[in-house]
Amino acid sequence: MKPFSGFPANMQFTPVPNLFMNMLMPGMDSPELKCMLYIFQTIYGKKGAPRFATLSELLSNPSLTAGLHPDGKSAELQIKDALSSAMARGAIISIDVTQEGKQESLFFLNTSSEREAVEQIKSGKLKLPKIEIVKAAVKPVEQENIFTLYEQNIGMLTPMTSEEIKDALTQYPEDWLRDAIRESVNANKRNWRYIERILERWTTEGKKDGTHQRDDQKDNTDKYTQGAYGHLIKR
Repeated sequence: MKPFSGFPANMQFTPVPNLFMNMLMPGMDSPELKCMLYIFQTIYGKKGAPRFATLSELLSNPSLTAGLHPDGKSAELQIKDALSSAMARGAIISIDVTQEGKQESLFFLNTSSEREAVEQIKSGKLKLPKIEIVKAAVKPVEQENIFTLYEQNIGMLTPMTSEEIKDALTQYPEDWLRDAIRESVNANKRNWRYIERILERWTTEGKKDGTHQRDDQKDNTDKYTQGAYGHLIKR
């Protein structure tokens, strides 16, 4: 490697916050530290506000990519991992956007003014040229699997219990099983037999919500009208 010839008299400087030097840098590994230094360089080389570095700028920086030692990971993966670490540390914040139709991530220093700018960008109050915020898709809330619900609230799911639950699902509505599990937890009777007795009781006596309730009055009437002297009893 050719030795460095020294700094010239007139050169540009990149500001680095003292708090970064004293609080954050000591805990950073080499890729994370290098990414942060190039983020400072990119951000402070721009004019206007808010100032940010894009993932594309960092990935295309030859000085940054050349300075990462190969460890089985590509330079891109090392940079992405380093940025994730820096965000978890609280050094930077980011938002995902589309820039000129392409997916992009913007990285800001974690300062009060930049946090406010990020919130304004997300809300649409602050518009950046050729940049649109990526809105996360709203996922439907998935109901917990009945077997997972049992394991999390009652106990380990054995093969035998698993088969009994499958059989119960053919006899009772799934909501009944969920409610029966909750009732057993409330009663501190965490076992399948207790849950099964709850289901049997609801089948016989009716559930509080009135579903699947047997007509006891009809059953009692039939007991008398269908006997040997049923023809003598008026309905």
